Amino acid sequence: MHRNFLLFLFLGWTLSGFSQDFSLKVWPDGPPNTNNLDRPEEQYDGRRVRNVSEAEMYVYLPEEEINTEAAVLICPGGGYVIEAMEHEGYAIAEWLKEKGIAGIVLKYRLPYGHDCVPSSDARQAMRIIRQHAEEWHIHPGKVGIAGSSAGGHLASTVGTRFDRGSKDAADLLKRFSCRPDFMLLLYPVISFREDLGHMGSRVNLIGETNNWEHARQYSNELHVSRDTPPAFFVLADNDRSVDPLNSVYFYLEMKKHAIPAELHIFQEGGHGFGLRTNHIPADNWPDLFHDWLKAIKMIDP
Repeated sequence: MHRNFLLFLFLGWTLSGFSQDFSLKVWPDGPPNTNNLDRPEEQYDGRRVRNVSEAEMYVYLPEEEINTEAAVLICPGGGYVIEAMEHEGYAIAEWLKEKGIAGIVLKYRLPYGHDCVPSSDARQAMRIIRQHAEEWHIHPGKVGIAGSSAGGHLASTVGTRFDRGSKDAADLLKRFSCRPDFMLLLYPVISFREDLGHMGSRVNLIGETNNWEHARQYSNELHVSRDTPPAFFVLADNDRSVDPLNSVYFYLEMKKHAIPAELHIFQEGGHGFGLRTNHIPADNWPDLFHDWLKAIKMIDP
């Protein structure tokens, strides 16, 4: 176990019991790829971060007496150019923790045209969660992924392109599966089609290119298979940033493969509502999601 992780874990348990939050690096020995960023990380508005070149996980563990043994890796959105860490990250993790579900917020490296970088961070984070499942009191078969907007694109990328680990891998982490057991997709970017996709997210991930074969790799409605995990969609009909058809097409592809899914399209909410009180109909999505987790037997009724 990495020394920095032990320190964070020790401090968490010592200060306030098993539920103490802590953080750890996704690549403590350095990542296998780079986004070639030469600017320092910057936080602004007290809620957002940009220029991310080091991936970190922020872990929120529930009290033992309410622990459901489920966990969710949370990918904040921001068009692959910023990350909305507060209402699309920490707030969701806090809510999950109160419900007995571990919430792990991923601050992934932003791509700047290096398209493999964010998804490699998310897959590695999924493996790390399963590696520490026993000590974090998480069931390795109840680990989901969540994402908002471009974070939803990242989550659905991992949900459609994954491996189940190799028991003979020399790298111990690669022995663990990176497949999510379920997905929570909030007003997600899904398609990279020019007539449908969010072009800002597309350009920030793969660069300025009209090469459809490259873009097709990240048009996630085209990569649904019978092994894609169940999904819960939350979006608003009046979203003017990401066309609701992104979610609809992904949902329809899931139905072709008889994959359990639940789609909520609220009349109002716009884009980017995350988890905060906006006094809109979409504000009650967390309770609907909690009920869905019971329905798919990830948590007890």
